[in-house]
Amino acid sequence: MFSFILKRILMSVPTLIIVTLIIFTMVRALPGDAALMMLGGDVDDEAALAMMREQLGLDKPLPIQFLTWLGEVLSGNLGTSIMNGQDVGSLLWQRFGVTASVVLIAMLTSLLIAVPLGLLAAHRHNQSTDYSIVFGSIVLLSMPSFWVGLMLLVVFGAILGWLPTIGFVSIGEDLGRGMIYLIMPVTALALTEIAVLTRMMRAGSLEIMQKDYITHARAKGLPERRVLWRHVFPNAFAPTLTMVGIMLAGLLSGAAVTETVFTLPGIGKLLVDSIYARDYPVLQGALLFIAAIYVVTNLTIDIAYSFFDPRVRLS
Repeated sequence: MFSFILKRILMSVPTLIIVTLIIFTMVRALPGDAALMMLGGDVDDEAALAMMREQLGLDKPLPIQFLTWLGEVLSGNLGTSIMNGQDVGSLLWQRFGVTASVVLIAMLTSLLIAVPLGLLAAHRHNQSTDYSIVFGSIVLLSMPSFWVGLMLLVVFGAILGWLPTIGFVSIGEDLGRGMIYLIMPVTALALTEIAVLTRMMRAGSLEIMQKDYITHARAKGLPERRVLWRHVFPNAFAPTLTMVGIMLAGLLSGAAVTETVFTLPGIGKLLVDSIYARDYPVLQGALLFIAAIYVVTNLTIDIAYSFFDPRVRLS
């Protein structure tokens, strides 16, 4: 088991190194001049412009800029924001806390609902319960999360006035108010995830239910509930777990549209703002942070997958 985990970790290192090079190249390829934007966007003083480029390190050759940035990253220093002078690392961590609080609650809620629904649909295959669950999943899949968010804002915020339509309160500061502010964004994200995970769990469960050991378990007289949760669930959940990893990494990296709709100060909105501002340190740091989230999440899912399917460890 230890060698399996170590192998997965070592495989992640070259991935991150390649990603840093791609991020640096993409950021430098963006149109616009960070030094010019720092000076107001329209400056005729070439000396001041040259001095600002020197302060930002933009006067050096691109390979030197990349090696300098890579050395700073390896030392744990992501730089300082050009626009507000904040440390990029602390800024990313602060914004990530907002995104994580929304995404993790949405994902947990989705799993608690989708897994039983998927098992139930498979258990009642080709019956009215199965048809209803599949139809509901299709309806939810057809509704984008940002549209659901807008509808929630209109109905529960503007018309009924039950929930706040703007602002954010951290659950670490005030648990009660924080949960109220999270209801709508969590719901908007969770509905689509519930649809995807339910269909995945249903498909996996239907496949497992055709296996001989399921027939054998039923032939021994085991209760159907035990057959589903003891024999079907662990084997059917492995493919769903892979989808959870993909969805979780994507959402944690910044649900920019949802954060914009609900004015959440998360990492997705920070990334969008840094693109418009040509804030190279924040943009590079945010992209690298997102890549690291993908790598760590996939690594965690790989390790967790091995517990559901021992053949993964042996391979």
